[in-house]
Amino acid sequence: MPEYLLPDVGEGLTEAEIVSWKVKVGDVVAINDVVVEIETAKSLVELPSPYAGEVTALLVAEGDTVEVGTPIIAIGAPVSAVAAEAPMEIDLSNPAASGGSEGESLVGRNKADRGAVRRPRTLSSGASATQRQAQSVFEPGVPAPLVEDADPAEAVPSVAAPEPVGDVRVLAKPPVRKLAKDLGVDLTTLIATGPNGTVSRADVLDADPSSIEDGSASSERETRVPVKGVRKMMAGAMVQSAFTAPHVTEWVTLDCTATVELVERLRARPELREVKVSPLLVLAKAVLLAMKRAPEINSWWDADAGEHGEVVYRHYVNLGIAAATPRGLVVPNIKDADAMTLPELAAALGDLTATAREGRTQPAEMASGTFTITNVGVFGVDAGTPIINPGESAILCFGAIRKQPWVVTRDGVDEIVPRSVTTLALSFDHRHVDGEKGSRFLADVATILEDPASALLF
Repeated sequence: MPEYLLPDVGEGLTEAEIVSWKVKVGDVVAINDVVVEIETAKSLVELPSPYAGEVTALLVAEGDTVEVGTPIIAIGAPVSAVAAEAPMEIDLSNPAASGGSEGESLVGRNKADRGAVRRPRTLSSGASATQRQAQSVFEPGVPAPLVEDADPAEAVPSVAAPEPVGDVRVLAKPPVRKLAKDLGVDLTTLIATGPNGTVSRADVLDADPSSIEDGSASSERETRVPVKGVRKMMAGAMVQSAFTAPHVTEWVTLDCTATVELVERLRARPELREVKVSPLLVLAKAVLLAMKRAPEINSWWDADAGEHGEVVYRHYVNLGIAAATPRGLVVPNIKDADAMTLPELAAALGDLTATAREGRTQPAEMASGTFTITNVGVFGVDAGTPIINPGESAILCFGAIRKQPWVVTRDGVDEIVPRSVTTLALSFDHRHVDGEKGSRFLADVATILEDPASALLF
């Protein structure tokens, strides 16, 4: 009975949380059928099955966090498949199987040149055989170990029901399973009083009444939520950045009425009717243009290179856009954004934000960013002091656009008129981006937003 080991879905991740099972014991699955949704330190990922057969056991409960290489599901061959069969290849074009850098895949192919094999009647002693058999799917050229027929007295009948593993056969919702795990309560020892034979929260608390007194369980006055997944990664990255790179933040408040008017005209253009056009799109284009005069903004400080570190100048821009999701802040980036036309940039920006909001951003889409824009204006916030993402040297905060009184000079006369006003805040790494470079870049971006026609000068 092969066991599916939790794979590394890219970027060297070491663990993941089981969010939801897409199958149950007794279901029959085919190769590449999605069997589980996991949350890594960066995103939600759907895992396809590397085996075809009947699900015989779910080895990890929903809500549990397990390390890469841990068996998570057991899939046995159906009765009709016991006959000899040729090795099968996994469809690597399945989008659910992606998640690493280009050319990588979540599940590999078993290309071992072997003949027809019989379904083993029992596994050899020790966990190593199971480990090698499951891992063979991910290691090209490594055949799955064949197990010789065991002694009839020791053989396990093929019709025997699989032994329950942990509490996976107990009916309970993920929060109840989590509570039981925190309190050290074995769900298999409880009498289920919930609907349809499920174990309820009360059943778990009744098994350990001391949990209410010592405060280890959530009460009506407070709830404790473990930090993991995307939030864990974000917290670590922000602490690393804040205490490694000396941040300097500069602000500029500007009249962006001309940009707002440009957005309205662009929306009527035939080339842009199928994409979303917003002030954020114009800002992104302004950032790409302003970098031409301040390439330090798109560089980064490599402290591990050489004796005293090196400044690495990038000749491409992977433009990150910070996006808030129910599972935390993620920063996917548009690869080679500097080489895109405005319609191409608009389409890429729309795809990026839609995927992020659905929680489907893959790790590869968040890797190798070079500069980030965070748009706090969508929450009605005027500005903020953003923290630089690790591996970058600057981040730009885009505030809300508001109608405000503004002094406008016409024919030498100052007038106070209502205008669309916004605030930009730029944080940069002061180790190698000095005040002159940071100020020039921020001023250039502001100039383009105030007068989009000035972009022709860059």
